[in-house]
Amino acid sequence: MFIPMSGPDITDRERQAVLAVLETDVLSIGPVVERFESAVANASGARHAVACNSGTSGLHLALAALGVKRGSLVLTTPFSFVASSNAILYQDAIPVFVDVDPDTGNIDVDQVGQALADLEVGGAAAAGWLPPALRKRKRFPVSGVLSVDVFGQPADADALQALTRRYGIPLIEDACEAFGARYRGRPAGSLGDIAVFGFYPNKQITTGEGGVVVTDDPHTAAICRSMRNQGRDVFDNWLGHTRLGYNYRLPEMAAALGVVQVERLTELLQKRDQVAQWYNRALAGVAGVEVPRVAATTTQISWFVYVIRLAAGYDRDEVVRRLAACGVPSRPYFPPIHLQPFYRQRFGYRPGMYPVTEDLGARSIALPFSGKLGQEQVVRVVDTLQEVLPLCLTTSAQPA
Repeated sequence: MFIPMSGPDITDRERQAVLAVLETDVLSIGPVVERFESAVANASGARHAVACNSGTSGLHLALAALGVKRGSLVLTTPFSFVASSNAILYQDAIPVFVDVDPDTGNIDVDQVGQALADLEVGGAAAAGWLPPALRKRKRFPVSGVLSVDVFGQPADADALQALTRRYGIPLIEDACEAFGARYRGRPAGSLGDIAVFGFYPNKQITTGEGGVVVTDDPHTAAICRSMRNQGRDVFDNWLGHTRLGYNYRLPEMAAALGVVQVERLTELLQKRDQVAQWYNRALAGVAGVEVPRVAATTTQISWFVYVIRLAAGYDRDEVVRRLAACGVPSRPYFPPIHLQPFYRQRFGYRPGMYPVTEDLGARSIALPFSGKLGQEQVVRVVDTLQEVLPLCLTTSAQPA
C-alpha cells in the first residue's frame, strides 16, 4: 500500500480554470489575481489582500511595509519553519527568539511580555537571555512581534495584541500554516496588524507556490502591492519606480488554481479534519504517543500537518528510520531554528537556551497527512508505528 507524505487535492475544476487562463493573453498582473485576492480577503475577514509568489515573500513584504528597520529586533518563535525568521533578516533586522507553550507549540505569551519588559529596560536584564552576538549592545529597539500559527492552530492573539499595543509595536501574524483556522470565532489572518498566508502544495489550499498578505490598512496594502511589483505604484508609468521593490508577483495561472481552491475551502478543511480524527481515534491509548492538543481559544483548527510527540525514552530519529524502512514516510517537525547552523554561527545560539522548543523538536514526528489520505492508509501508518516503537526505546529507558 503506497502512503504519500502529503499531496494537493486537485480536481478538474482547478485544471479547467488554469487552462482558461492559458487561452488568454494575460498571464501576470491580471484579473484572476484580483479575484483570488478578493476571495482570500473574504475568507480571512480582511479588507485588503495582496497576492505574491510565496508565503516567505509575503512575510518580507509585511515586515518592509511596517517599516521594520535595520538593526532593530523582532521577537519571534524558534519552533517554526525557518522562513519566519529568515524574512526578518531580509530587512537587516534581528530575530530574537522567545520560547513556546508546551501544549500548542505557539509562542509563549508570558515570555513575550517578560522579554519586552527586559528590552525596554535594557542592560543586564535583557543581556542575560539574548544570544551572545547581541549582549554588548546598549540599545534594544524592538520593531514588532512575529507570531506563528503553528500546525494550523492560531497563537493567543488577544494576549499578544494587548502586549504589542502597550509597547506601540505591530503584531505580525504568520498564518502560513493556518488558512481557514479560527481563534475565538475570528478567522486566522484577522488577528494581528498584518498577516500572511502560504499556499505551498502541502497546505490547506494550494496555488503551487504562492502567498497572500492581508491587512485592514489601505496604506500598508498599497505599499505591499507596490513592492511586490518592483516598486511601481498604480500612478507610475511602466518603468517608473517609487521605492525599492521585488519581483514577488503571483502568475495568473497560480491564482486561477487558488480561486477554485478557496471556493472548495470548506470541503478541503472537512476532509483534512476527517483524516485527523481517524488518527486521533487510532492513536488513542497507544503507549508512548501524545496526539496533538487543541487550545480552548481555538474555535476551529485548520489541520496543516498531523504531528505527534513521543514520550521520553524513545529515539525519535530511529522511529523515523524504521517507519521509512516499512514504507511509511515521516518527518522530524520542527528542528529548532536557533540550532540551525546558520543561526548558531551568526548569533551564537546554543543548546539549552529554549528548552521547551528543544524538547518538542526532539520528540515530534509529522505523520503522513493530506485530505486525500484514506482510513486504511491511516490504520496502516498507526499499526506500523506500534510495531516499531518498542524497538526504538533507548537503553536507559529499557526496563530493568
